[in-house]
Amino acid sequence: MGTAMLLRHNDQHPSVRLADYRPPAWRVDNVELTFDLGITHTEVAAKLHLIRDADEPLTLDGVGLELVSVALNGKALEAADYSYDGTTLTVPGAADGDTLETRVKLDPSANTALEGLYLSGPVETGFLLTQCEAQGFRRITFMPDRPDVQSRYTVTLRADKTRFPVLLAGGNPDGAGSLPDGRHWVRFVDPHPKPTYLFALVAGKLEKITQPYTTADGRDVTLNLWAEADAIEQCHYAMDALVRAMRWDERTYGRNYDLSVFNVVATHDFNMGAMENKGLNVFNTSCLLASVDTSTDAEFRRVEAVVAHEYFHNWSGNRVTCRDWFQLSLKEGFTVFREHGFSADMNSKPLKRIEDVAVLRRAQFTEDSGPLAHPVRPTQYREINNFYTATVYEKGAELVRMEAERLGPEGFRKGTDLYFERNDGRSATIEDFLSALGDANGVDMTPYLAWYGQAGTPRLAARGQFDTASRRYTLTLTQTTAPTPGQDSKIPLPMPVRLALFAADGRKLPLRLAGEDAAHGDERVIEFDSATQSFVFEDIDAEPIPSLLRGLSAPATLDFAYAPQQLALLLRHDADGYSRWDAGQELSARAFDAVIAGDKAPAALNAWVDALAALFADESLDGALLATLLTPPGEVVLAERLDENDPAAIHVAREHLLVTLATHLGADALATRYAALHAPGDTALDAASQAKRALKQTVLALLARIDGERATALARSQYAAAGNMTDRLGALETLLWLEAGQAESADFRSRFKDQPLVLNKWFSAHARVPGEGSLARIQTLLADPAFTLRNPNRMRAVLGVWAQGNPSGFHRADGAGYALLADQLKAMDALNPQVAARVATAFNGWKQLEPVRREAAHTALADLMGSGKLSENLGDIIARALA
Repeated sequence: MGTAMLLRHNDQHPSVRLADYRPPAWRVDNVELTFDLGITHTEVAAKLHLIRDADEPLTLDGVGLELVSVALNGKALEAADYSYDGTTLTVPGAADGDTLETRVKLDPSANTALEGLYLSGPVETGFLLTQCEAQGFRRITFMPDRPDVQSRYTVTLRADKTRFPVLLAGGNPDGAGSLPDGRHWVRFVDPHPKPTYLFALVAGKLEKITQPYTTADGRDVTLNLWAEADAIEQCHYAMDALVRAMRWDERTYGRNYDLSVFNVVATHDFNMGAMENKGLNVFNTSCLLASVDTSTDAEFRRVEAVVAHEYFHNWSGNRVTCRDWFQLSLKEGFTVFREHGFSADMNSKPLKRIEDVAVLRRAQFTEDSGPLAHPVRPTQYREINNFYTATVYEKGAELVRMEAERLGPEGFRKGTDLYFERNDGRSATIEDFLSALGDANGVDMTPYLAWYGQAGTPRLAARGQFDTASRRYTLTLTQTTAPTPGQDSKIPLPMPVRLALFAADGRKLPLRLAGEDAAHGDERVIEFDSATQSFVFEDIDAEPIPSLLRGLSAPATLDFAYAPQQLALLLRHDADGYSRWDAGQELSARAFDAVIAGDKAPAALNAWVDALAALFADESLDGALLATLLTPPGEVVLAERLDENDPAAIHVAREHLLVTLATHLGADALATRYAALHAPGDTALDAASQAKRALKQTVLALLARIDGERATALARSQYAAAGNMTDRLGALETLLWLEAGQAESADFRSRFKDQPLVLNKWFSAHARVPGEGSLARIQTLLADPAFTLRNPNRMRAVLGVWAQGNPSGFHRADGAGYALLADQLKAMDALNPQVAARVATAFNGWKQLEPVRREAAHTALADLMGSGKLSENLGDIIARALA
């Protein structure tokens, strides 16, 4: 049944192909929009100034619009003069230079998909806003809704002044006034051409905080952050982050802001994290609001990063945008790379790199190994919203990082300057980006284009051979990439391999390649672009220990036959934080391999705990780094090491690693370290305080593995005395893991019942508790009066966290988890197809499950596909999962 339904689904939703791209036949140089806004009834009048570039009839995108009128050059058209089929408006009589006017009606309150113009919050008190990326504008009015049609916008908003006192759109303010019957109007003009996906408006009752800003080139800008009255005081940290991001972009990339006002608005109802609309960014509250009482340390860093990311889009996405959606990583991958650089400069470079690689391995490497694998630039898609993926964002950023590594800091800056200069106001391609980088430096960057078209994570196999007599060490590298859907054969890719060689006492050795006159430092990058290649290092006195792909210089996995003690040496002695973390991750993963195979005391496990015990005793080591070193890979990452995986067995094996580590460190030593780190009532946000809290929580979690009674008492005391959300939530999560904390859970639920973001933390804390009992907890959470499928954040807090982040809880052998999620996906799909599709990616690795679970997952997927008409979003994900 599943295969037949899959074929029918594919027939109904044909793919869009990169090879079929054609420039637009019609462009619009100026757009004048007038909105008469209301919660249940909004009218949109549009005036388009048309430019004809090809001999084709005028066709405009417009989905589900109630068409009121059409006029051409001021003359109303009869029904016979145009046609509208619910998705496309065709006006055969339009000519170059004409002006087309349309009027449509919308009901924002009925728009649960949160695309186009919709209502955020209750009918009585909520506000109106838009989300147009990727193809939401066509749900507002008629327009060529594609990124390579860029227009200058004049937007007039009219509404009841009491119900909608704040009216915002993109661009510069250009007038405001009163209207009869208690209404008012405002107008915004954007001098910069932009595609439809960057259009935005907001209307409602909002408060603001304001700060003046002067750009490096002397422009005075007013910065406004808007939120509802109960949330506005949590926006101050975001304002500080915005100013830091603007200054950093001026220094690092020479990019200045280009309007007189920059508005940012927070909403609880948003499918994405945030959106970079020109001059009017819209943020999910989870990515903008922050306070010590309601936000964890990690959330403060996330707010800083996302605020920067959306601001950086002003150039890498807005001033220079994508020619088509196949080039999505041109703006997203590049901007994620810029965001990573900013966050590293604001915080800790080694810890930021560890964090980024951990996300890459957990989210993107697993995506690359499953049925949803796709290139950074796909050759086709059926539903563009499903390609806002870890591959496009995270792997896309890693490709830019490789390119920056190839050119060096000065060369990369020269390249990006040329890229912005050449393409300002244009819709560009990835080829344009690589061409600018190369032309600015006299380097051919086209070989890197292969990375954008090839799916899958390359596997770098390395072998070393030491010749005592010649004092030569030969390093042989081989790269392979496994087949992925639609790509059975792979080609070698250019791969910068950063490396160092270590002596047995932990010293880094000078590096001199054969043929060189002298050593070039003790760390270097070698360019590897063949299937197999050897590199010979000279003047090596004894067999070295190589440290390869340092900093993850290429997004690949590494296979080297390290002995456990060699990895332990790198973990203990490598001064580079990322490299020692990477060695520890590989060492603990080797221990996991042995444990899952039945060896409960393998050499790798002993080497891992011995090395960590030595680091634990070193109180000079940064606490946040030590916390990451004490944490083995997560269950999702460990599952990738197995051809067939049993999530319950993986959970047990990983717990064995943690119990062994905790036992080796000792309960008394853990409790003593906890006491030294604990600061009741602490509210400080400096790096040292955050590091202490991170290590304290890791130590408490380890203690809970071997001394539940003592850990319970400490966690209860920590919860009661908590002066910050990091301590409060960490204590609650520990208590829930210990199957205790009923009183603390009830207190948390009651204390934050009126704060949606914090209540989401309570939902997620329960959804993360591992084991088969998780299903009953999820059923209880779904029945909670505060749970709703209408809010994306609440959906993700329960179903997303459970299905995507709790493998032993979701992947029950009886298939009950799959059946429950499938039922919820159907209900979600009827309301919000985008979010349903994203949650459904939890099924991505089902083919790697052991046979019983694999069959249960297949049954759930096939039944879901056969249950009736699915949205294009969800149907596309399920179809690709089943393929």
